[in-house]
Amino acid sequence: MEKSFKSIAKEYGLYLGAALTLWTVIAYVINLELLVNFWMNLLIIPVAIIAFGVVSTAKSKGILGGYMSFKEAFTSYFITVAIGIVISFVVSFILFNVIDPEAANTLKEITTEKTISMMENFGAPAEKIAEQVEAIENQNIFSLKTQLLQIAQSLVFFTIIGLIVALIMKKNKPETE
Repeated sequence: MEKSFKSIAKEYGLYLGAALTLWTVIAYVINLELLVNFWMNLLIIPVAIIAFGVVSTAKSKGILGGYMSFKEAFTSYFITVAIGIVISFVVSFILFNVIDPEAANTLKEITTEKTISMMENFGAPAEKIAEQVEAIENQNIFSLKTQLLQIAQSLVFFTIIGLIVALIMKKNKPETE
């Protein structure tokens, strides 16, 4: 039985979720600071997410005979990214709320230290630094509400990327007379 493009997208979404989960667990075991590392969060993780979405879209295009509409291309990309992101956030929620809530506190401390250091390097006034520290301390980054908001923000960002990917990957069947 031949796979549909949606089943390929789901499969790659599970692969993405597994990769993001593996990253979270490895960072948790090796050094929690990796989870709040600027370069990891800005470059490597988003690139991995986009790469899985693009590969899923390309594989889907292949099983569709090399032709796919914009809608099919976007659907393939979005399903992959959405499944991967949701799996990753669920794992993080369970890890930092159920398994080891103390690690969430440690991450908050690391984030506070990094924020202070960065703001001092940029010459921010002490009152602005104090405001930012207070905001960090008053926020539970692993609460259900915050996690759901982060999922929504991630999906909006990656949806924009997905629209671009779909525009590039679409290829209409030639008109036959």
